Amino acid sequence: MARLGLIADTHGLLRPQALVALEGCDRILHAGDVGDGALLDELAALAPVDAVRGNCDDLPGLPLERRLEVEGCRILLRHGHLPEEDPVDADVVVSGHTHVPLVRRDGPVLRVNPGSAGPRRFRLPVTVAVLELGAGGPRAAIVELDLGP
Repeated sequence: MARLGLIADTHGLLRPQALVALEGCDRILHAGDVGDGALLDELAALAPVDAVRGNCDDLPGLPLERRLEVEGCRILLRHGHLPEEDPVDADVVVSGHTHVPLVRRDGPVLRVNPGSAGPRRFRLPVTVAVLELGAGGPRAAIVELDLGP
């Protein structure tokens, strides 16, 4: 079994609450709009990090898309979301961009948007997600960060 931390749309802000929520993860996937490459180093202190470039990133070393296989699970990591009708050769699609947290199964594909862990936008919650891989297939849950009063 593997536990992956999912984070997106940090826009240069890595909150301490996000670090706490991602503690104990075997790997961290950042779905773009990182904002500052040093932020990836901070995440790497917790676990190995895979990241993609978002539309607001000026980080040319990051690819637009990554395909990973973890515990036999095929994962597509990208910033922009894929239309539901697009065929996907993956078991899990992790994307960011919308800042709206989402866990949804479309047939055999689990789609996860961890929401935004960076600056709050509109009235959306500040969130990350956890993806568990193992017996029974992939499962994901959104984790809302407690920002206090």
